[in-house]
Amino acid sequence: MNKKYSLPLLVFLTAAIGLTAPPARADDKLKIGIIASMSSHASITGGMIRDGFSLAVKQLGGKLGGRDAEVVVQDDETKPDVAVSKAKALIDRDKVDFVVGTVLSNMLLAIAKPVTDAGVFLISPNAGPSNLAGASCNPNFFSTAYQNDQVHEVVGKYAQDSGVKTALLLAPNYQAGRDGIAGFERYFKGQVLDEIYVPLGTLDFSAELARIAATAPDAVYVFLPGGMGVNFVKQFHQAGLSDKVKFLSAFTVDEVTLPAQKDAAMGLYGGSNWAPDLDTPQNKAFVEAYEKAYGILPASYAFEAYDAALLIDSALKATNGATADKDALRAALKKADFKSLRGNFKFNNNHYPIQDFYLVKVGKRPDGKYQTEIDKKVFTDFGDSYAKDCPMK
Repeated sequence: MNKKYSLPLLVFLTAAIGLTAPPARADDKLKIGIIASMSSHASITGGMIRDGFSLAVKQLGGKLGGRDAEVVVQDDETKPDVAVSKAKALIDRDKVDFVVGTVLSNMLLAIAKPVTDAGVFLISPNAGPSNLAGASCNPNFFSTAYQNDQVHEVVGKYAQDSGVKTALLLAPNYQAGRDGIAGFERYFKGQVLDEIYVPLGTLDFSAELARIAATAPDAVYVFLPGGMGVNFVKQFHQAGLSDKVKFLSAFTVDEVTLPAQKDAAMGLYGGSNWAPDLDTPQNKAFVEAYEKAYGILPASYAFEAYDAALLIDSALKATNGATADKDALRAALKKADFKSLRGNFKFNNNHYPIQDFYLVKVGKRPDGKYQTEIDKKVFTDFGDSYAKDCPMK
């Protein structure tokens, strides 16, 4: 016999069904969008972010939090407007649950609002602009890397503690470059003889090297990632400055640049939250697996992307794979219930990591490959300087 229901009862039943049916089922495919620079001077770094994340997903059986995971990669072309367009496509067309990116801080600042305003979680495996760390911190933004200033603070403290009296500072003229100089100067109390900002992508440093030679500082502090760093180190060495000026850096000598810099970089110092020789069981296994899969040594960008995948996996396990309840998912992300390759890791109130930082030095492995190696720990459980201004608890 067919049952007939009154209109109010039908409305009630329809509403009840809607309340109990989540918009996305935990057994649906999970989609993650990666936005990175894949076709510019930062392409090697972008490739490491893609590959580090993909390696983690592969090792987790193609699943994150028990759900089949699909990774969609977009190239921001190091253009903010392109980055925004690609981010919107990931959200509107691909219906991603998370966006992981970017390489450069100006790209991250461009996409932060459109991604987080859409209710999508944004996880940075590299860029850490100060803008998102203090008063403008964002509940839908998390970093598995660092706040930009921190790595530079490592070297500023080392310069101060090692008796450097005068320094010349050199960085690209964009957000991360300005954060980097601010970080170094926060701990270095000696005399800064000059601050030089060059256009992003600069490859000829003859004018800057002439200024260094004329200024004759005790040390030069250089933040020049990727191809910029390759060229600067070679030109610094060729100019005969290696024996006259102490060379200190961040992201200028690392596993991205060392295959091209080779012996010109041997013995040079940098700051980092990690190195390939970091002695944890998880890190040793990661470096070996990454080398086997991609034929090169990973840089910090790869491990931080790997950790980004582990973070997502841990959060989804806590929510039984569900992404609809944003508050529950955010709380699970904040717990960071996974073993980071770096060891100690937890989120500060601004969703940037509290972690250890090291002075690293360029060395050569027995197989002839160049790598950064931990010289000493500089900061333990170190949070950034902007978290105090973040209203999140």
